[in-house]
Amino acid sequence: MPATDVTNELSLSGMRRLLGSWLLLVLLAGASAPLAARDAETPLELRIAEGDVLNVLHQQGSAAAHLLLSSGTQPRVLVAFPAGNSGVGLWFESAARSVRWTLTDVRSHSRRDDKGRMLHGIVATASVDGPLAVRDAVLSSVRVLRDYQSGGRYPDEIRSSAKIANDTVEWARPRLDGAAGYTLSIQLANGEIRGGQGEPDDQPITFTATRTGEALRMSITALTGETPLTPLAENQLLNARTSDDERSRNVLRFLAYEEKYLAGSWRFNTYFGRDTLMSLALLMPALQPQAIESGLTSVLQRLAPNGEVAHEEDIGEFAILRHLREGGAAVPAPIYDYKMIDDDFLLAPVAAAYLLDDDHRKRARAFLARKSHTGEPIGALLARNFAWVVGAARSFAREPEAVNLIALKPGVHVGQWRDSEGGLAGGRYPYDVNAALVPAALTAIARFVRSDLLRPYLTRAQQQALAGAKDSADVWSRRAPPLFRVTLDGAAARRGIASYAASLAVSPSAALDSLPGTDLTLAALALDAQQRPIPILHSDGGFTLLLREPPAEDLESLVRSMLRPFPAGLLTEAGLLIANPAFVDTDRQREFSRTAYHGTVTWSWHQALLAAGLARQLQRTDLSATSLELLRDARARLWSVIERTRDLRTSELWSWRYTQGRFQPAPFGQNTGDVDESNAAQLWSTVYLAIPAPANAQAD
Repeated sequence: MPATDVTNELSLSGMRRLLGSWLLLVLLAGASAPLAARDAETPLELRIAEGDVLNVLHQQGSAAAHLLLSSGTQPRVLVAFPAGNSGVGLWFESAARSVRWTLTDVRSHSRRDDKGRMLHGIVATASVDGPLAVRDAVLSSVRVLRDYQSGGRYPDEIRSSAKIANDTVEWARPRLDGAAGYTLSIQLANGEIRGGQGEPDDQPITFTATRTGEALRMSITALTGETPLTPLAENQLLNARTSDDERSRNVLRFLAYEEKYLAGSWRFNTYFGRDTLMSLALLMPALQPQAIESGLTSVLQRLAPNGEVAHEEDIGEFAILRHLREGGAAVPAPIYDYKMIDDDFLLAPVAAAYLLDDDHRKRARAFLARKSHTGEPIGALLARNFAWVVGAARSFAREPEAVNLIALKPGVHVGQWRDSEGGLAGGRYPYDVNAALVPAALTAIARFVRSDLLRPYLTRAQQQALAGAKDSADVWSRRAPPLFRVTLDGAAARRGIASYAASLAVSPSAALDSLPGTDLTLAALALDAQQRPIPILHSDGGFTLLLREPPAEDLESLVRSMLRPFPAGLLTEAGLLIANPAFVDTDRQREFSRTAYHGTVTWSWHQALLAAGLARQLQRTDLSATSLELLRDARARLWSVIERTRDLRTSELWSWRYTQGRFQPAPFGQNTGDVDESNAAQLWSTVYLAIPAPANAQAD
């Protein structure tokens, strides 16, 4: 297809064709039987073991909690609650030898505090095969627990003291504004509690089994006074087209609520705009309409006055702490973060995929007319975002030069999903935002303009602004992607790959064999402040495959570069890596190590994103037989890796080890040097429920 026709073709099919492809693929793969309604009294419970950490997701009635029991030499008990993004944690001193937890059971528990207010949570029965010495207990927001986990500090005002009575030690405190707070108690069944009389110089609290050599048995009670969320019932969440993946289904059920979707547990038990929108985009064929509308509403109700999408929210006690730090009162009013730039351009494509789809047209008008919590119609909120998107894209549409691309906000070093400080290698103009998301957003807005569905909610100024969306989309689609194109001398590229492989102590053979005999072309991760491409290979080409229909030459270049064996490309037996710094200097290579949050690691949802993108491109009718064969081969190789790492599918991310000439997956956060830890339950890692494997997919 000529480059000038790309946007027109997308405007005719766009996300509707994507969803049609999904539905067809799901049916071909074999749909599961209709979901039976779950008994309201039957708890959801899922256990996920990753390395030294046992994760248990438990949900029943008003109680929802994620229990972590960390074994090894750094034992820990932690419980995170979706309610208020709150949590309680007990960290122990380093053990002289590795200890191991064994969990017996978990059950829901509710009771009133001393003022008659309800607390909800869990009681767990467990044992550990060694003595424990308490380092500290932290009861507050999960954000505070995260900070303590990474830095060992928390605000003085949330400190809680232990109360010891016979075989039980309890930490309890109200929320900073006096509302119902948090409780964590340990009751020993066969042990002694020593130390901890409240003075700083006293010995730490220790738990020791009564009989030497016997495992220490205990009951762990964890409760929060934060207001419970409302789980989406099973018949409100998933439809009969859902893939047969019980683990992913249960993770999604734990993270999906009428009020919002949670980004991931334990560390992100609250709303994230980008995560919600990307998950809706990929899960949509498997979701019930109410579940889609709940997610869209949660995003729209958190828009900034100018139409930007909120990235994250500070709620519960973390919001109180923020207000106090800023000189305000101790109030829990949410504080929203708008520093990201990618989520602003995701809303339009997702909204178009749902509201302009023929199957949902009957619901679309009623949904747009629905009033938000501010009294504004949902349609007016959507129009506000669309007007902002068109305005933000106007400069480049008029003068398509690199300086007019969408950049990170001034003074901010993050702005899209690679949101660790070094995730973009110092880049200011991200590839995914400019080459994929902005063109897709403008194209989706142009479809809304043609449909007239949004007309009742548009002001005159908005109508005039949105009328130019199609022309802007044409310019962005043709002129933005080439600005990220990097061509490397073939011989120099081979030397760089061989040198980088040697630094990692991995074999370069397969990588070098995969290279063409010509120069090497790749898409830069980002442009720097001087608009120069940063030649780090990355997986964000998946956004282009999912949301656009690039010319065949560009499509083939993207697919080849990503699916070559690492360290020429991104593919390893342990997963598709999200970055490959083989073509930059050694300092940057070290910054993108397998211990970095956005380094040479695997994020589950990016494998799914690429799988979905390949499936979509294979539905095109304008590609040659050679291009289609390339796509089919890439899909087969990708799915062999996805199937091989199936046990980690719902995780946030993982790393790798190189053993006996092969890459092996390794849980992130449990290796020396890992900068953080990974969630065992991540919202956008459940999207395989709507992305069925090809019929011939299997692990090697």
